Amino acid sequence: MARLSANEIERYEQEGWVKPSFRLPQPQVDAMREALDELIRRNPGVRPEKLVSAHVEGDNGEGVRGVSSFLELARDPEIVELVSGVVGEDVILWGCHVFCKPPVEGFETPWHQDGHYWPIRPLANCTAWVALEPSTTANGCLRVIPGSHRGHVLHEHLHEDRNDLTLNQRMAAGSFDEASAVDVELRAGEMSLHDVYMIHGARPNTSTQRRTGVALRYMPATSLFDRGIRPHDGMTGVPVNFGQRPLWLLRGQDRAGNDFVTGHR
Repeated sequence: MARLSANEIERYEQEGWVKPSFRLPQPQVDAMREALDELIRRNPGVRPEKLVSAHVEGDNGEGVRGVSSFLELARDPEIVELVSGVVGEDVILWGCHVFCKPPVEGFETPWHQDGHYWPIRPLANCTAWVALEPSTTANGCLRVIPGSHRGHVLHEHLHEDRNDLTLNQRMAAGSFDEASAVDVELRAGEMSLHDVYMIHGARPNTSTQRRTGVALRYMPATSLFDRGIRPHDGMTGVPVNFGQRPLWLLRGQDRAGNDFVTGHR
């Protein structure tokens, strides 16, 4: 069973992100690439960077027709074990976003903090960003600002009315030092974990190589997914419906009164 080492946990706590030594086996990566191809086939009218709730099979109520293989990936015991190393033994899955950047014209993801948009109180989450294809500096890999999660501060975000961005919210200038950014390069099957307060983004993909990552969203069951909160509803450029988003308790106990009925068929 995969586990974070003590050094990996310490790095996550200090820097807000870590790349575990664990890597998915190649047959699983191959199967997920087939699932990705099916997901893209099912959603010809959706930008491949905006395949939200891809783990909800069929019409997910958020403009995407999902594929159950992504739910299987999100429930993978080894990934859940890794995540539990930083969020604790009570783990809830609440989201899965596929970011597939096509070659040459893959969208930029502006600098942002995830916690700015999510109805989790108290705010806590670990995202496992799983590479299905090589993710490199050349093709627009994830970039992070180490240590930017410290203090649990959410900085001001500005709306950008553009149609060439994965996300239409960008952090205000002067909120952080971009010179400290680190490129998180991953081989297919590798992953990174990052904190909900971590400042991160990604450059556009102008290379000839497609880049695909699956962002799996896990919260501790000591927090509440508050369906009554609508942070920045309709302003992000990604259609979401948190009021109907299904939750899965993957490990431990729910300690905050979360709703595990809504959104399930």
